[in-house]
Amino acid sequence: MRTGKWLIPLLAIILVLSACGNTNGGAESQTNSKQAGGNTGVTGADAAEPADSLTTLKVASLIPPMTDMLELIKPQLEEEGIALEIVVLSDNVQPNDALANNEVDANFFQHVPYMEQYNASKNTELVAVQPVYHAVYGAYSKRYQSIDELPDGATVAIASDPSNLARSLIMLDRAGVIKLKDNNNLQATQADIVENKHNFKFEEVDLLMLARMLDDADLVLMTPAYASPVGLTPKKDALLTETTESAFAITLVAREDNKDSEPIQKLAKALSGPEIKQFLEDNYGEIALPAFE
Repeated sequence: MRTGKWLIPLLAIILVLSACGNTNGGAESQTNSKQAGGNTGVTGADAAEPADSLTTLKVASLIPPMTDMLELIKPQLEEEGIALEIVVLSDNVQPNDALANNEVDANFFQHVPYMEQYNASKNTELVAVQPVYHAVYGAYSKRYQSIDELPDGATVAIASDPSNLARSLIMLDRAGVIKLKDNNNLQATQADIVENKHNFKFEEVDLLMLARMLDDADLVLMTPAYASPVGLTPKKDALLTETTESAFAITLVAREDNKDSEPIQKLAKALSGPEIKQFLEDNYGEIALPAFE
């Protein structure tokens, strides 16, 4: 793995903070929310009022490598007249809530199916602006070296939120582990399993708790953000991995009313530029693949 030795403890610290803040938002979340509070002004085609000749652009995110990438492009955006403010929140719901409530101008933490699930449940109009990278989804086990070793009736831990639940089942279907009615259905559930010849038992748990299931389950499906803190990478440790044909690229998201604004478009261009591509190749080559040309 080419990631620096400093990254793993950093990821672990941030992940712990995220898990601890999942129920009440956490002190960091509350502080950042206050800083981000109110309409930021990047609405429709209009940018926020410039401060010191710079337009402030607030972007909500969670953990590396998303936050690292945003930090990396700050100088570039400043040269283009944008002061990028990164608002670090502490669970997988707050970034969308903040964006929908005009507390931030964009967020960068999720894939499109997760965004669509949020829109459907909250009647919001968040929109995908730019796919940035594929976080390689993997299936991990402490007990077995290959999928073929899993015994009949093995316990498989998968994410409980609808989009990542479907993602897990689709990956298992395409690997021939189970069979779904439709392996392109991004809303698939266990009810859509039509063949499970080894009678695997699927346990649905919160996304942030998946890594903790490694001791209890026979197989755990999760993203690198949760595998890396426990020393696992898709290339070295996963029994199965997702491909770049996946519909689950981590994407820059804005609102319908500001998606075409100049600051958002400049941010999208920076996040899909050569500097970001090189950063991913140099630091996250085994766990994150660019989702742009």
